[in-house]
Parts: sequence; structure tokens; C-alpha cells
Amino acid sequence: MSHQLPALPFAFNALEPHIDAKTMEIHHGKHHATYVAKLNAALESQPALMDQPVEKLLTDIAKVPESIRTAVRNHGGGHANHTLFWDIMTPGGAKEPSGTLLAAITKGFGSVAELQKKFNEAATNQFGSGWAWLVASQGTLEICALPNQDSPLMNGKTPICGLDVWEHAYYLHYQNRRPDYIAAWWNVVNWQKVADRFAKA
Repeated sequence: MSHQLPALPFAFNALEPHIDAKTMEIHHGKHHATYVAKLNAALESQPALMDQPVEKLLTDIAKVPESIRTAVRNHGGGHANHTLFWDIMTPGGAKEPSGTLLAAITKGFGSVAELQKKFNEAATNQFGSGWAWLVASQGTLEICALPNQDSPLMNGKTPICGLDVWEHAYYLHYQNRRPDYIAAWWNVVNWQKVADRFAKA
């Protein structure tokens, strides 16, 4: 079965003023859709892999045939990364983390504010296109930045929160002001979804 573009869990304008409707429309309907289409095209030569979840393909990227490995890395990564991105955002402002997630944040970073500071630095300093990630690794939390559409899954780590810092994610509204986009994004983070992902990890 081919991979499908997931529906957005909210309207294009639901994250305004932090992320504008036109950016969301293009980002989801053009960029993410293209990743899905090109992933499916790459997998046509390997029908046995078509039924595997994209997360498994990325976790086992070294087992993907070399002839399509780069395509799966790029387009499978783009599909998985964006699917997570839509899921961990919510309109109407963010709740604070709590429970097990808050305990892990406090243990790993000292406070939510310190986590956000380190995450912002990773997102701001990612050269060119890429993502900033909060990942779970053996029960602890880490922050990392990866280029292009690389997924933490390829490094044996589970992404639980990620921010797209490709220019297409923010340039219509923020132009070259990536730090402003990063700061605004925290207003739409759905901490409950992040906590759910941490619990599963």
C-alpha cells in the first residue's frame, strides 16, 4: 500500500498569527505532498518495502537498497518529519509540559526555559535547511539539529518534538528572521502530544 499525505489536524489559518495560512497551505499541500509522491515513486521498484511504515524504513535505512536509499532518506524523512510536525502543533496556545515529560525535562535541562533556550540555539544555528529536534534516547531527552530531511530515527533516537527550519516553513511571513519564527512557534506546541510520544518512546 502506498504512503498517504495525512490530513492536517487543523485549518490552514488555525495557527495564526504565529504561522500564517498561506505558508501552511503551501507547506502541507505542496512540500509534504511532494515528499510522499517521491517516496512512493522510489519504492515502486521494491514492493516488499511499500508496506513498511516510513519510520521503520528510516530506522533501518542501512538495509534499504542502495539504489533508492538516498531517495528514501530524503523523501521518507520529509514525510515522517512533517507528519510529526503537524501532530505536535495545536491552535489556541500551548499548555505547559507536566508529569513524566516535565520530570525528564527538569532532569535533563534544569527547566522548561533552559530546554527552550538550548532548542532555540540548535534551531537558529542549523546552517541552511534542516530541523531542530527534541529526542528520546534510552529514557533521557536530548536536543540535536540535523540537515535537510534527516531523521533522528536513522541515529537510533526517537523524535518527540521537531521544528522545521527550512526557509519554506517561515519565509513568507518572517523572511530572514528565523529567530522570530522559532520564538513564535513555541506558542503552538502541543505539549500533550509531545508527552504522548515520550511515553511511547
